Amino acid sequence: MTMYADLPVPEDGKFVANITHFARALRVAGLPAGPGRVADAIRAVEVAGFTGKRDFYWTLHACFVSRPEHRDVFAQIFRLYWRDPQFLESIMALLPPALKSAQDDRAVRPAERRAAEALMDGAEAETPQLPEANGTEIKLDASMTYSAEESLRALDFEQMSSAEMVEAKRMIARIKLPVKPLASRRTKAALHGHIPDWRGTIRGAMRTGGDIQKLATQQRKTRWPNLVALCDISGSMSSYSRAVLHFLHAASNAKGAGWAQVHSFTFGTQLTNITRHLRNRDVDAALAMAGAEAQDWEGGTRIGECLHAFNRDWSRRVLGQGAVVLLITDGLDRDDPDLLAAEMERLHLSARKVIWLNPLLRWDGFAPKARGIREMLPHVDSFRAGHNIASLQALAHALTKPEDVGEKSRLMRAMRES
Repeated sequence: MTMYADLPVPEDGKFVANITHFARALRVAGLPAGPGRVADAIRAVEVAGFTGKRDFYWTLHACFVSRPEHRDVFAQIFRLYWRDPQFLESIMALLPPALKSAQDDRAVRPAERRAAEALMDGAEAETPQLPEANGTEIKLDASMTYSAEESLRALDFEQMSSAEMVEAKRMIARIKLPVKPLASRRTKAALHGHIPDWRGTIRGAMRTGGDIQKLATQQRKTRWPNLVALCDISGSMSSYSRAVLHFLHAASNAKGAGWAQVHSFTFGTQLTNITRHLRNRDVDAALAMAGAEAQDWEGGTRIGECLHAFNRDWSRRVLGQGAVVLLITDGLDRDDPDLLAAEMERLHLSARKVIWLNPLLRWDGFAPKARGIREMLPHVDSFRAGHNIASLQALAHALTKPEDVGEKSRLMRAMRES
């Protein structure tokens, strides 16, 4: 096999190790680069051979890229990993904004940032090392211990470092929201159904000269509800809303999750529908488009006005047939409390279930003292925390248990006693 001078594959052992580490970086960035694909890539390169970097690139591309949204990420990681002369400068330029100085800040494409984070592997302030000229492989280890993951599950989103938030987003993307199908009023023929089908019985009798030989039965059809998310993106919620949007992106693109459709809205001073943006499979591109669509990030909060806009323009379209509503907000609203109470009541009456996720519940001594919280609380079915990964995972309990009310009962008693 003829080797290209710029590629670190002079020895078979290091050649295999470098492809393995390259695949690990792809896996960290979200591409499905499992052991099977790694083995296929090694065999493909050995069989096909290459005389230049272009041939090597397309051989690996054929093995690791199976979706259009993976192309940019693969290209960026290939460029940074396989001995790019500007490796160090590229990595430092693509660090998250919290780790860069103001003079180095620049616009970065989503695929470039994900590639940099994958190659940095969560290192916060360490300078990445250039690969040695003799072909030493880059050691990337994306694994975390069980105890580290448990600690990260309980850590508040607001207290996470940039590296911890990167790993948290990967854990959030794996969260599944189970949902039970709903019984429809429509029916279908069934061999062992419990509902008599008189029309089917008569049609069967007509084929036997009017003699009823068998009673036809039917059963109710099932259908899947919609999931509607209303996410507060005001200044007090910024640290939590970004994590929740990753969660909603995963829910919007989950296969076999059971939801008929997932509708996502953001609100601060105005209501914005970001549903079509979150359906993009590339999470970075999806959130970038959603951020460009919503013009009120980290601004004020007008919950009552935004709920009024939702109830007026969208509730009949998306809340029909038993939709579940996720309301993600801290409830700190200074607008007209009567308007807020009226719009919350209308939202509650239109949905099958309203689940309120409030990051303020992270405090043990939380009490419903704010006027906005007191007006909203009676009109939700379940009131739960929404400040860390564990609270998002616990949301599954509220969806599968109709009797789940979270902290609502305790806080309602506190309101009556105060």
